[in-house]
Amino acid sequence: MRIRVTVAAVSGALALSAFAMPAAHAAGGPSFGADATKLFAAAHSTSGKTAYTAATAADDGPYAMDVTFSNLKIAKAVKVGTTAHVATSVTYTLTHGADVDITAADFFSGAFIYKGSYTDQTNFLIGDDPAKCAVTSATTASCKANIDIYPGYGDLFNSDAGLWHAGALAIAYNGQDPTSSGFDITKVGFADQGALGSTQVQRLSKLTVNAAPEPVRKGKTLTVTGSLTRANWEDNKYHGYAGQSVKLQFRKKGTSTYTNVKGITTSSTGTLKTTTRATVDGYYRFSFAGTSTTPAVNATGDYVDVK
Repeated sequence: MRIRVTVAAVSGALALSAFAMPAAHAAGGPSFGADATKLFAAAHSTSGKTAYTAATAADDGPYAMDVTFSNLKIAKAVKVGTTAHVATSVTYTLTHGADVDITAADFFSGAFIYKGSYTDQTNFLIGDDPAKCAVTSATTASCKANIDIYPGYGDLFNSDAGLWHAGALAIAYNGQDPTSSGFDITKVGFADQGALGSTQVQRLSKLTVNAAPEPVRKGKTLTVTGSLTRANWEDNKYHGYAGQSVKLQFRKKGTSTYTNVKGITTSSTGTLKTTTRATVDGYYRFSFAGTSTTPAVNATGDYVDVK
């Protein structure tokens, strides 16, 4: 399981002690993301902060750098299954003061997403690796980063599905080694901003269909069955999505467009069953429009030969 941050509950001293051991991400090995998460918690050990500034910096935390962020862009939705690693790209502009050397070997920036409000987060996710930033002027850079999500390692609870907000941060280690017992957090520069964008983190959905009998005589009844399931991030399996509106659709052989036949609602276990009259050769499928927590999905069409 990766690190889960509860900002208001972490004291500066406790967060500082977390640096005593080398950080490691889910795949094993040193990780920018793990150390940045700990530093974020140390910087925000006092609740009520929406950005880390000189006015809010703590005596036992990093010092506030003159760095701000803007123009953040992230996908409208991030679809996450049960076990596979998901990486979503984020771009943003980093603006800094003349006293900040963003070309230093130990200066890093990255993007993150969080569930809940910025001062009361229920989950926080960041990339394994720092952003790649290209200098665009004496005080600005264009940055591109990934947010890495590992559902198989406990990154998400089912309650995390829905709206997340995005932000960015920057760290100047200034020669300090976070894996060293002599690490001095007060010599590390830090800056961050939240509420720069938003995305929907969704439980990946699957939809099946089967029309029978095949072939069928013209004018006879077809029975169409299927199921709508979605990822469960707590047991890493797919379960039926109950009580959801789904459309039965038909596409005539030789055409490219599906049309609605009728609406149907999934059962308590996510199954689907309905009937329709066979008229011509073609493909039947179920179509789900999606919700804020679960993406839209279409079943692969099932071809029926009408005699």
